[in-house]
Amino acid sequence: MDRRDVVVIGAGAAGMMCAAQAGKRNRSVLVLDHAHAPGEKIRISGGGRCNFTNLRAAPENFLSQNPHFCISALRRYTASDFIALVERYGVAYHEKTLGQLFCDGSAQQVIDLLLAELKQESAELRLATTVTSVDKTESGFLLSLTRGERLECQSLVVATGGKSIPKMGASDFGYRIAERFDVPVTETRPALVPLIFDEQTLAHLKPLAGIGVAARVGCGTAVFDEAMLFTHRGLSGPAILQISSYWREGEDLTISLLPSVDAFDMLRAARRTSGRQMLATVLSESLPKRLARMVAGKEGATGTLGDLSDARLRQISERVNAWRVRPSGSEGYRTAEVTLGGVDTKALDSKTMAVRAVPGLYFIGEVVDVTGWLGGYNFQWAWSSGWCAGQAA
Repeated sequence: MDRRDVVVIGAGAAGMMCAAQAGKRNRSVLVLDHAHAPGEKIRISGGGRCNFTNLRAAPENFLSQNPHFCISALRRYTASDFIALVERYGVAYHEKTLGQLFCDGSAQQVIDLLLAELKQESAELRLATTVTSVDKTESGFLLSLTRGERLECQSLVVATGGKSIPKMGASDFGYRIAERFDVPVTETRPALVPLIFDEQTLAHLKPLAGIGVAARVGCGTAVFDEAMLFTHRGLSGPAILQISSYWREGEDLTISLLPSVDAFDMLRAARRTSGRQMLATVLSESLPKRLARMVAGKEGATGTLGDLSDARLRQISERVNAWRVRPSGSEGYRTAEVTLGGVDTKALDSKTMAVRAVPGLYFIGEVVDVTGWLGGYNFQWAWSSGWCAGQAA
Protein backbone atom coordinates (compact mmCIF):
# COMPACT_ATOMS: atom_id res chain seq x y z
CA MET A 1 0.00 0.00 0.00
CA ASP A 2 1.23 3.48 -0.90
CA ARG A 3 2.15 5.55 2.17
CA ARG A 4 2.93 9.27 2.36
CA ASP A 5 3.54 11.72 5.15
CA VAL A 6 1.14 14.25 3.63
CA VAL A 7 -1.68 13.96 1.11
CA VAL A 8 -3.22 17.14 -0.24
CA ILE A 9 -6.59 16.84 -1.96
CA GLY A 10 -6.86 19.64 -4.51
CA ALA A 11 -4.26 20.96 -6.96
CA GLY A 12 -5.38 24.56 -6.84
CA ALA A 13 -3.61 27.61 -5.45
CA ALA A 14 -3.87 26.64 -1.78
CA GLY A 15 -3.17 22.95 -2.32
CA MET A 16 -0.02 23.39 -4.41
CA MET A 17 1.32 26.07 -2.06
CA CYS A 18 0.79 23.78 0.94
CA ALA A 19 2.38 20.77 -0.78
CA ALA A 20 5.50 22.72 -1.73
CA GLN A 21 5.88 24.02 1.81
CA ALA A 22 5.44 20.58 3.36
CA GLY A 23 8.02 19.28 0.89
CA LYS A 24 10.52 21.86 2.10
CA ARG A 25 10.29 20.16 5.49
CA ASN A 26 11.38 16.88 3.89
CA ARG A 27 7.89 15.43 4.14
CA SER A 28 6.85 12.94 1.45
CA VAL A 29 3.94 14.67 -0.26
CA LEU A 30 1.29 13.62 -2.77
CA VAL A 31 -1.22 16.01 -4.33
CA LEU A 32 -4.42 14.48 -5.73
CA ASP A 33 -6.98 16.12 -8.01
CA HIS A 34 -9.86 14.75 -10.08
CA ALA A 35 -9.19 17.35 -12.81
CA HIS A 36 -6.97 16.68 -15.80
CA ALA A 37 -4.92 19.88 -15.29
CA PRO A 38 -3.74 21.70 -12.16
CA GLY A 39 -4.70 25.23 -11.17
CA GLU A 40 -7.72 25.66 -13.42
CA LYS A 41 -9.07 28.61 -11.44
CA ILE A 42 -5.65 30.23 -11.65
CA ARG A 43 -5.65 29.75 -15.40
CA ILE A 44 -8.93 31.58 -16.02
CA SER A 45 -8.53 34.28 -13.37
CA GLY A 46 -7.98 37.91 -14.22
CA GLY A 47 -8.96 37.43 -17.83
CA GLY A 48 -6.18 34.86 -18.21
CA ARG A 49 -3.54 37.04 -16.52
CA CYS A 50 -4.19 35.99 -12.90
CA ASN A 51 -4.82 38.70 -10.32
CA PHE A 52 -2.49 36.79 -7.99
CA THR A 53 -2.59 39.08 -4.93
CA ASN A 54 -3.41 42.55 -3.69
CA LEU A 55 -1.00 45.01 -2.14
CA ARG A 56 -3.74 46.08 0.29
CA ALA A 57 -4.57 42.60 1.57
CA ALA A 58 -5.63 42.95 5.20
CA PRO A 59 -8.13 41.22 7.51
CA GLU A 60 -10.80 43.86 6.83
CA ASN A 61 -10.94 42.69 3.19
CA PHE A 62 -12.30 39.27 4.19
CA LEU A 63 -15.69 37.96 5.29
CA SER A 64 -16.10 35.23 7.89
CA GLN A 65 -18.28 34.41 10.87
CA ASN A 66 -15.04 34.95 12.80
CA PRO A 67 -13.42 38.00 11.18
CA HIS A 68 -10.32 37.59 13.36
CA PHE A 69 -9.49 34.07 12.16
CA CYS A 70 -7.57 35.14 9.04
CA ILE A 71 -5.27 37.57 10.86
CA SER A 72 -2.59 35.05 11.82
CA ALA A 73 -2.22 33.50 8.37
CA LEU A 74 -2.22 36.83 6.54
CA ARG A 75 0.49 38.14 8.85
CA ARG A 76 2.65 35.02 8.64
CA TYR A 77 2.59 34.86 4.84
CA THR A 78 1.96 38.25 3.27
CA ALA A 79 1.38 39.63 -0.20
CA SER A 80 5.03 40.71 -0.18
CA ASP A 81 6.08 37.11 0.44
CA PHE A 82 4.22 35.86 -2.61
CA ILE A 83 5.46 38.77 -4.70
CA ALA A 84 9.00 37.74 -3.76
CA LEU A 85 8.25 34.23 -5.04
CA VAL A 86 6.86 35.61 -8.29
CA GLU A 87 9.94 37.76 -8.76
CA ARG A 88 12.27 34.85 -7.99
CA TYR A 89 10.76 33.00 -10.94
CA GLY A 90 11.11 36.04 -13.17
CA VAL A 91 7.36 36.51 -13.71
CA ALA A 92 6.72 40.07 -14.87
CA TYR A 93 3.68 41.74 -13.34
CA HIS A 94 1.94 45.08 -13.04
CA GLU A 95 -0.43 46.87 -10.68
CA LYS A 96 -3.89 47.84 -11.86
CA THR A 97 -6.36 49.75 -9.72
CA LEU A 98 -6.77 49.38 -5.97
CA GLY A 99 -3.56 47.40 -5.40
CA GLN A 100 -4.43 44.54 -7.76
CA LEU A 101 -1.39 42.72 -9.19
CA PHE A 102 -1.60 40.87 -12.52
CA CYS A 103 0.88 38.92 -14.63
CA ASP A 104 2.09 40.82 -17.68
CA GLY A 105 1.83 37.55 -19.55
CA SER A 106 -0.28 34.44 -19.04
CA ALA A 107 -1.73 33.11 -15.78
CA GLN A 108 -0.01 29.86 -16.75
CA GLN A 109 3.19 31.43 -15.40
CA VAL A 110 1.79 31.25 -11.87
CA ILE A 111 0.75 27.64 -12.36
CA ASP A 112 4.20 26.85 -13.75
CA LEU A 113 6.01 28.38 -10.77
CA LEU A 114 3.88 26.34 -8.38
CA LEU A 115 4.59 23.19 -10.36
CA ALA A 116 8.29 24.04 -10.29
CA GLU A 117 8.09 24.42 -6.51
CA LEU A 118 6.46 20.99 -6.25
CA LYS A 119 9.12 19.40 -8.43
CA GLN A 120 11.93 21.07 -6.52
CA GLU A 121 10.62 19.64 -3.26
CA SER A 122 9.87 16.19 -4.77
CA ALA A 123 6.13 16.56 -4.11
CA GLU A 124 4.22 14.28 -6.48
CA LEU A 125 1.17 15.49 -8.40
CA ARG A 126 -1.39 12.91 -9.49
CA LEU A 127 -4.23 14.21 -11.70
CA ALA A 128 -7.44 12.58 -12.96
CA THR A 129 -7.65 10.78 -9.64
CA THR A 130 -10.79 10.83 -7.51
CA VAL A 131 -10.86 10.17 -3.78
CA THR A 132 -13.89 7.97 -3.12
CA SER A 133 -13.64 7.68 0.67
CA VAL A 134 -11.58 8.84 3.64
CA ASP A 135 -11.27 7.00 6.95
CA LYS A 136 -9.37 7.75 10.15
CA THR A 137 -6.74 5.28 11.33
CA GLU A 138 -4.58 5.11 14.43
CA SER A 139 -1.64 6.61 12.54
CA GLY A 140 -3.48 8.99 10.21
CA PHE A 141 -5.87 8.43 7.32
CA LEU A 142 -6.79 5.78 4.78
CA LEU A 143 -7.93 7.01 1.37
CA SER A 144 -9.67 4.93 -1.27
CA LEU A 145 -9.09 6.12 -4.83
CA THR A 146 -10.49 5.38 -8.25
CA ARG A 147 -9.50 2.05 -9.77
CA GLY A 148 -9.50 0.47 -6.32
CA GLU A 149 -6.25 2.02 -5.11
CA ARG A 150 -5.70 2.62 -1.40
CA LEU A 151 -3.39 5.14 0.19
CA GLU A 152 -2.28 5.89 3.75
CA CYS A 153 -1.02 9.20 5.10
CA GLN A 154 -0.18 10.79 8.41
CA SER A 155 -1.58 14.24 7.52
CA LEU A 156 -4.49 15.00 5.21
CA VAL A 157 -4.97 18.51 3.81
CA VAL A 158 -8.30 19.36 2.17
CA ALA A 159 -7.89 22.08 -0.47
CA THR A 160 -10.85 21.24 -2.67
CA GLY A 161 -12.27 24.75 -3.02
CA GLY A 162 -15.96 25.63 -2.98
CA LYS A 163 -18.95 25.10 -5.25
CA SER A 164 -18.35 28.02 -7.61
CA ILE A 165 -17.98 27.36 -11.36
CA PRO A 166 -19.09 23.71 -11.38
CA LYS A 167 -18.28 23.33 -15.10
CA MET A 168 -14.62 23.37 -13.99
CA GLY A 169 -15.22 20.49 -11.62
CA ALA A 170 -16.09 22.40 -8.46
CA SER A 171 -18.10 20.37 -5.96
CA ASP A 172 -19.04 20.10 -2.29
CA PHE A 173 -16.52 17.32 -1.68
CA GLY A 174 -14.56 19.30 0.90
CA TYR A 175 -17.69 19.96 2.93
CA ARG A 176 -18.57 16.26 2.78
CA ILE A 177 -15.16 15.38 4.21
CA ALA A 178 -15.78 17.90 6.98
CA GLU A 179 -19.13 16.34 7.78
CA ARG A 180 -17.53 12.87 7.70
CA PHE A 181 -15.37 13.94 10.65
CA ASP A 182 -18.03 16.03 12.43
CA VAL A 183 -16.37 19.32 11.50
CA PRO A 184 -19.11 21.99 11.29
CA VAL A 185 -19.74 23.84 8.03
CA THR A 186 -21.40 27.26 7.91
CA GLU A 187 -24.06 28.16 5.36
CA THR A 188 -22.60 28.43 1.86
CA ARG A 189 -23.79 30.69 -0.97
CA PRO A 190 -22.46 32.13 -4.23
CA ALA A 191 -20.29 35.23 -3.80
CA LEU A 192 -18.60 37.71 -6.14
CA VAL A 193 -21.48 37.02 -8.50
CA PRO A 194 -23.74 39.10 -10.81
CA LEU A 195 -27.20 39.94 -9.46
CA ILE A 196 -30.45 39.49 -11.35
CA PHE A 197 -33.90 41.15 -11.33
CA ASP A 198 -37.50 40.06 -11.72
CA GLU A 199 -39.22 40.52 -15.07
CA GLN A 200 -41.04 43.70 -13.98
CA THR A 201 -37.79 45.44 -13.08
CA LEU A 202 -36.04 44.07 -16.15
CA ALA A 203 -38.72 45.54 -18.40
CA HIS A 204 -37.27 48.98 -17.61
CA LEU A 205 -33.60 47.98 -17.45
CA LYS A 206 -33.10 45.59 -20.40
CA PRO A 207 -32.60 48.49 -22.86
CA LEU A 208 -29.54 49.46 -20.76
CA ALA A 209 -27.76 46.12 -21.28
CA GLY A 210 -24.10 46.70 -22.11
CA ILE A 211 -23.86 50.12 -20.46
CA GLY A 212 -21.15 50.58 -17.85
CA VAL A 213 -20.77 53.40 -15.33
CA ALA A 214 -18.54 54.25 -12.39
CA ALA A 215 -20.91 53.80 -9.46
CA ARG A 216 -21.15 53.67 -5.69
CA VAL A 217 -23.09 50.59 -4.60
CA GLY A 218 -24.14 49.98 -1.03
CA CYS A 219 -26.00 47.38 1.00
CA GLY A 220 -26.27 47.87 4.75
CA THR A 221 -22.94 49.27 5.94
CA ALA A 222 -20.95 47.89 2.99
CA VAL A 223 -20.17 50.35 0.17
CA PHE A 224 -18.00 49.96 -2.94
CA ASP A 225 -16.94 52.56 -5.49
CA GLU A 226 -16.13 50.68 -8.69
CA ALA A 227 -17.45 50.02 -12.18
CA MET A 228 -20.99 48.70 -12.66
CA LEU A 229 -22.42 47.04 -15.76
CA PHE A 230 -26.06 46.67 -16.84
CA THR A 231 -26.74 43.20 -18.27
CA HIS A 232 -29.72 41.55 -19.96
CA ARG A 233 -30.52 39.84 -16.63
CA GLY A 234 -29.54 42.48 -14.07
CA LEU A 235 -26.31 44.06 -12.88
CA SER A 236 -22.66 43.01 -12.91
CA GLY A 237 -19.22 44.63 -12.85
CA PRO A 238 -16.76 44.92 -9.94
CA ALA A 239 -19.02 47.05 -7.70
CA ILE A 240 -21.87 44.53 -7.98
CA LEU A 241 -19.63 41.50 -7.54
CA GLN A 242 -18.23 43.07 -4.38
CA ILE A 243 -21.60 43.93 -2.87
CA SER A 244 -23.01 40.48 -3.74
CA SER A 245 -21.01 39.03 -0.84
CA TYR A 246 -22.96 41.27 1.55
CA TRP A 247 -26.39 41.27 -0.10
CA ARG A 248 -29.16 38.91 1.01
CA GLU A 249 -32.53 38.13 -0.59
CA GLY A 250 -35.16 40.74 0.27
CA GLU A 251 -32.64 43.55 0.70
CA ASP A 252 -32.29 46.68 -1.43
CA LEU A 253 -29.16 48.01 -3.04
CA THR A 254 -28.52 51.75 -2.97
CA ILE A 255 -26.72 52.91 -6.10
CA SER A 256 -25.24 56.30 -6.92
CA LEU A 257 -24.85 56.66 -10.68
CA LEU A 258 -22.79 59.85 -10.17
CA PRO A 259 -20.91 59.17 -6.92
CA SER A 260 -18.66 62.23 -7.19
CA VAL A 261 -21.44 64.66 -8.12
CA ASP A 262 -24.35 66.15 -6.16
CA ALA A 263 -27.06 65.67 -8.77
CA PHE A 264 -29.40 68.21 -7.17
CA ASP A 265 -26.79 70.98 -7.28
CA MET A 266 -25.87 70.01 -10.85
CA LEU A 267 -29.49 70.10 -12.06
CA ARG A 268 -30.32 73.32 -10.25
CA ALA A 269 -27.27 75.02 -11.76
CA ALA A 270 -28.27 73.75 -15.22
CA ARG A 271 -31.81 75.10 -14.71
CA ARG A 272 -30.36 78.57 -14.12
CA THR A 273 -28.13 78.54 -17.21
CA SER A 274 -29.97 76.18 -19.57
CA GLY A 275 -33.59 76.17 -18.45
CA ARG A 276 -34.91 75.39 -21.92
CA GLN A 277 -33.07 72.09 -22.15
CA MET A 278 -34.77 68.75 -21.51
CA LEU A 279 -33.80 66.78 -18.40
CA ALA A 280 -32.48 63.82 -20.43
CA THR A 281 -30.25 66.18 -22.43
CA VAL A 282 -28.68 67.63 -19.30
CA LEU A 283 -28.24 64.21 -17.66
CA SER A 284 -26.62 62.81 -20.80
CA GLU A 285 -23.72 65.22 -20.27
CA SER A 286 -22.76 63.14 -17.23
CA LEU A 287 -24.41 59.76 -17.91
CA PRO A 288 -24.66 57.50 -20.98
CA LYS A 289 -27.57 58.70 -23.14
CA ARG A 290 -29.69 55.56 -22.74
CA LEU A 291 -29.30 55.73 -18.98
CA ALA A 292 -30.11 59.45 -18.92
CA ARG A 293 -33.28 58.80 -20.91
CA MET A 294 -34.26 55.99 -18.53
CA VAL A 295 -33.88 58.24 -15.47
CA ALA A 296 -35.91 61.02 -17.09
CA GLY A 297 -38.56 58.56 -18.26
CA LYS A 298 -38.94 56.89 -14.87
CA GLU A 299 -39.48 60.33 -13.33
CA GLY A 300 -42.00 61.32 -15.98
CA ALA A 301 -40.06 64.53 -16.59
CA THR A 302 -41.22 65.44 -20.10
CA GLY A 303 -40.86 69.21 -19.89
CA THR A 304 -37.81 71.43 -19.77
CA LEU A 305 -35.60 71.99 -16.75
CA GLY A 306 -37.24 75.38 -16.30
CA ASP A 307 -40.55 73.60 -15.66
CA LEU A 308 -39.14 71.59 -12.75
CA SER A 309 -39.36 72.79 -9.16
CA ASP A 310 -36.70 72.25 -6.52
CA ALA A 311 -38.86 69.49 -5.07
CA ARG A 312 -38.93 67.68 -8.44
CA LEU A 313 -35.20 68.15 -8.91
CA ARG A 314 -34.64 66.56 -5.51
CA GLN A 315 -36.77 63.56 -6.49
CA ILE A 316 -34.79 63.17 -9.70
CA SER A 317 -31.46 63.56 -7.92
CA GLU A 318 -32.49 60.76 -5.54
CA ARG A 319 -32.78 58.42 -8.53
CA VAL A 320 -29.32 59.51 -9.68
CA ASN A 321 -27.50 59.61 -6.32
CA ALA A 322 -29.53 57.11 -4.29
CA TRP A 323 -31.34 54.75 -6.66
CA ARG A 324 -32.86 51.92 -4.65
CA VAL A 325 -33.39 48.61 -6.38
CA ARG A 326 -34.05 45.09 -5.07
CA PRO A 327 -32.43 42.14 -6.88
CA SER A 328 -34.45 38.94 -7.04
CA GLY A 329 -31.38 36.73 -6.76
CA SER A 330 -27.93 36.04 -8.20
CA GLU A 331 -26.55 34.16 -11.20
CA GLY A 332 -25.61 31.41 -8.75
CA TYR A 333 -22.58 29.14 -8.57
CA ARG A 334 -22.46 28.93 -12.37
CA THR A 335 -20.73 32.31 -12.57
CA ALA A 336 -19.77 33.01 -8.94
CA GLU A 337 -16.05 33.55 -8.51
CA VAL A 338 -16.02 32.13 -4.98
CA THR A 339 -18.16 30.41 -2.38
CA LEU A 340 -19.09 32.38 0.74
CA GLY A 341 -19.02 30.35 3.96
CA GLY A 342 -17.55 26.91 4.42
CA VAL A 343 -15.70 24.92 7.08
CA ASP A 344 -16.39 26.67 10.37
CA THR A 345 -13.25 28.39 11.63
CA LYS A 346 -14.28 27.61 15.22
CA ALA A 347 -13.06 24.07 14.54
CA LEU A 348 -9.67 25.15 13.17
CA ASP A 349 -6.38 26.38 14.60
CA SER A 350 -5.79 29.80 13.00
CA LYS A 351 -2.01 29.29 12.99
CA THR A 352 -1.90 25.87 11.30
CA MET A 353 -5.40 25.38 9.73
CA ALA A 354 -5.56 22.05 11.62
CA VAL A 355 -8.84 20.64 12.91
CA ARG A 356 -8.43 20.69 16.67
CA ALA A 357 -10.57 17.62 17.28
CA VAL A 358 -9.09 15.47 14.47
CA PRO A 359 -5.29 15.21 14.64
CA GLY A 360 -3.65 15.40 11.22
CA LEU A 361 -6.64 16.89 9.35
CA TYR A 362 -6.34 20.36 7.75
CA PHE A 363 -8.61 22.61 5.68
CA ILE A 364 -7.25 25.48 3.58
CA GLY A 365 -8.27 27.95 0.91
CA GLU A 366 -11.80 28.51 -0.36
CA VAL A 367 -13.28 25.49 1.43
CA VAL A 368 -12.83 27.42 4.71
CA ASP A 369 -15.26 30.11 5.89
CA VAL A 370 -12.95 32.95 4.82
CA THR A 371 -13.94 34.86 1.68
CA GLY A 372 -12.02 37.78 0.25
CA TRP A 373 -13.08 40.78 -1.75
CA LEU A 374 -12.68 40.87 -5.51
CA GLY A 375 -9.18 41.87 -6.58
CA GLY A 376 -6.63 39.19 -5.65
CA TYR A 377 -7.66 38.80 -2.01
CA ASN A 378 -8.88 35.21 -2.36
CA PHE A 379 -5.63 34.16 -3.97
CA GLN A 380 -3.76 35.74 -1.07
CA TRP A 381 -5.88 33.72 1.34
CA ALA A 382 -4.99 30.60 -0.65
CA TRP A 383 -1.26 31.38 -0.44
CA SER A 384 -1.40 32.32 3.25
CA SER A 385 -3.56 29.44 4.49
CA GLY A 386 -1.68 26.96 2.29
CA TRP A 387 1.67 28.19 3.57
CA CYS A 388 0.55 27.89 7.21
CA ALA A 389 -0.72 24.33 6.79
CA GLY A 390 2.48 23.45 4.95
CA GLN A 391 4.52 24.38 8.02
CA ALA A 392 2.60 21.91 10.18
CA ALA A 393 1.17 19.05 8.10
